[in-house]
Amino acid sequence: MRHGCKVNHLSRTHSHRVAMMSNMATSLIMHKRVETTLAKAKALRVYVEPLINRSKEDSTHNRRIVFSYLHSKEAVNELFREVSQKIANRPGGYTRILKTGIRKGDNSEMAIIELVDYNENMLKEPKAKKAKSTRRGRGGKKAEGAEAPVAEAPVAEAPVAEAPAVEEPKAE
Repeated sequence: MRHGCKVNHLSRTHSHRVAMMSNMATSLIMHKRVETTLAKAKALRVYVEPLINRSKEDSTHNRRIVFSYLHSKEAVNELFREVSQKIANRPGGYTRILKTGIRKGDNSEMAIIELVDYNENMLKEPKAKKAKSTRRGRGGKKAEGAEAPVAEAPVAEAPVAEAPAVEEPKAE
C-alpha cells in the first residue's frame, strides 16, 4: 500500500522512470511543449519546475546539478540562456498543463505540458468584451438600478357615437 507515498511510479522501474523524466524534461526545454499522457505530464511538472527555478541563478554549481538531471549540454545551455531570461520575474508556476481529450487506442487522458512564457496565443491581450445582453421572457427580473419607463398620460380619445340598437323580431 502506498500510504503517504507521493511519487507516481507510472508502472515503471526506478531507472526507466528517471530516464523517461530526463528525456521528457529535455524535450520540454528544447521544444517548449510536449504532448503526453496526463499522468506523465503531472509527474514531469514536479520533475522540471525545480530545475527551471535553479536556472534563475547562473552558477557552475547550478549548471552541474541541472546537468545531472538532464544529461544534455544543449538543454542545459538553452535553459540557462533563454528560458531563464523569460522566467526571471516569475515567482513559480513555470509550466502549464492543458488537457486535450482521450487517446483513441487505449482511452488514456492526453495533455500538453508547455512552458508558460512561450505560448504566444495565451500571452496576447484579451479583446475588450462587449457588454453582455440577456434576453428575458415574461416575468423576468429587472436589473437593480434600472428605472421603470415613465408611463405616458393616456390620450383622451374622441367618443365614438354608438349606433342605435336594433331589436330583433321575436319568434313566436
